[in-house]
Amino acid sequence: MEAAIVCHGLVKRYGSITALDHLDLEVPAGSLFGFLGPNGAGKTTTIRLLTGLAWPTSGRATVAGIDPASGDIQLRQRISHQDQQSKLYGWMKGRELLEFVGRLFGYHGPDLRSRVDEVLEKTGLVEAAGRRVAGYSGGMRQRLNLAQALMNRPQVLFLDEPASSLDPAGRHDVLDLLAALRGQVTVFMSSHILEDVEKVCDRVGIIDRGRLVADATMAELQARFAEPVFAIELEPGQPTAQTDLLAVLDQSTLVEGIARDGPVLRVAVRDASRAGPEILRILATSDVHVARFERLRPSLEDVFLRLVSSQQSHGAHE
Repeated sequence: MEAAIVCHGLVKRYGSITALDHLDLEVPAGSLFGFLGPNGAGKTTTIRLLTGLAWPTSGRATVAGIDPASGDIQLRQRISHQDQQSKLYGWMKGRELLEFVGRLFGYHGPDLRSRVDEVLEKTGLVEAAGRRVAGYSGGMRQRLNLAQALMNRPQVLFLDEPASSLDPAGRHDVLDLLAALRGQVTVFMSSHILEDVEKVCDRVGIIDRGRLVADATMAELQARFAEPVFAIELEPGQPTAQTDLLAVLDQSTLVEGIARDGPVLRVAVRDASRAGPEILRILATSDVHVARFERLRPSLEDVFLRLVSSQQSHGAHE
């Protein structure tokens, strides 16, 4: 798939401090890319370099086919950036604000009205378009912030904490909107809310102390960090069958241990690829009714904490 963002050996130093350390990265066009890292890891520096707000010490990048360090005005026409803190004119009405932004990008007359209508529809703000922005809820303000970022039909949209200050309903609205952009716009999203990234992003990059420590799909990360543990949940009301099942599982040479977590049996194994089919055979030949059987997968938070803590531990011994 064609890459919308490409970084080769990107370095940014501020005096003796290396904020970004030889970043190599490719973001597929039309994808929703989650960019994660602890505070001070280099996320904001990366976004500043990719949007042309700062220049690299060495290395190079292209965004929508343009080097951000070139100062090419076409880059401004192909990208958009939504900062963490929404900066909206509260005295304007929603439609007025989008018309103002549209004129900045060269829209006029029927084209301007058509584009504003299109963006209001896309962001679910048609009914609120005639109200002053000062009266918008947090979720509506964030959707309007996204609406103005979409006015220039960007190829690449950079988002910094798009849902961090919202209540659950507002977060849900924003995540639904981002999911609807998949395939239309490349979204490069920095966020501390890992659950949100896990819900909407196709691919995840994790950066720590200026270095990229992971770049993969969620499925690839889960497979890489999955523990060899299976969960078995039986239908209720089977105490005897459960006891018999535990006895059979305990005899398997592939089973290392079994723990009960409420109604769920957590079965730790030595070789997940061999143990999975064997446990399935045991369940199929046992007198039990199974509600759920699956290999446990780590959450994005689990993966993030393991990667960041391992890097910190490695750094402490250097």
